[in-house]
Amino acid sequence: MRNDRAERDRWLALGLLLAALALAYLVLVHPWWTVPMLETQGRIHDLQERELRIRMQLQQQPQIRERLAQLQASGAGQPGFLPEATAELATAGLSQQLERVVLEVSPGNASCQISNRSPATAASQDRFRKVVVLVRLRCGMPELAAVLHRLENANPRMFVDNLNILTQANYFAPDPSRSTQGGLDVSFDLYGYLRPNAAGGVANAR
Repeated sequence: MRNDRAERDRWLALGLLLAALALAYLVLVHPWWTVPMLETQGRIHDLQERELRIRMQLQQQPQIRERLAQLQASGAGQPGFLPEATAELATAGLSQQLERVVLEVSPGNASCQISNRSPATAASQDRFRKVVVLVRLRCGMPELAAVLHRLENANPRMFVDNLNILTQANYFAPDPSRSTQGGLDVSFDLYGYLRPNAAGGVANAR
C-alpha cells in the first residue's frame, strides 16, 4: 500500500510540475517570446512575398513598356479623340464642325441657324481633358434631328449633353420670305476629349 501511495504521490507531483511549467510558459514565455516570434515570422513571410512580386514586375517591365507603346501607337489613329493639341484649338474645331453640319442640313441657314456659341469650362474630374462649347440654335424639328444625328456620329467623336428645347410661335429665318411657324429654340453642350498625349490633355486620375 505504501508503495502504491508513493507511486501516486510521484505521479501527482509530476502532474503538478507539468501544470506549473505549462502555466509558466503561458504567462512568461508565450506572450514575451512565442507571440513576437510568430509575428516576426509573419512579417518576414509578407516581405518575401512582396519582394517576389516586385521581382516579377521588374522582369515583366520590358513587356509592359512594349505593350504600352503598341497601345499608344494604335490609339494615335483612333477617331475617338479630338485631333487638336490644345483646348483652344479644339474649341475652334468644335465650332467649325458645328457650322459645317448646320450648313449641310440647312444650306444658306434657310431653316436652321446658330444663334450663339461660346466655350465653357469643363469639370476637372474627368480622366481626359474635356472641351465644351455651349450652343444655341434656332431650327425646325427635322433639321434639329439631322444636326444632332450628324454631330453625334461625326469623326472625331463629339457628344451632346444638357439638351433643352423650347418652341417658338414664329421662327424667323435669315430670309424673311422663309419664316415658318413652330420653330424650336434649342440649347445644348457640344463636347469632345483631347488626346491623352496632347498638351494638358490628361487630367490626373483621381
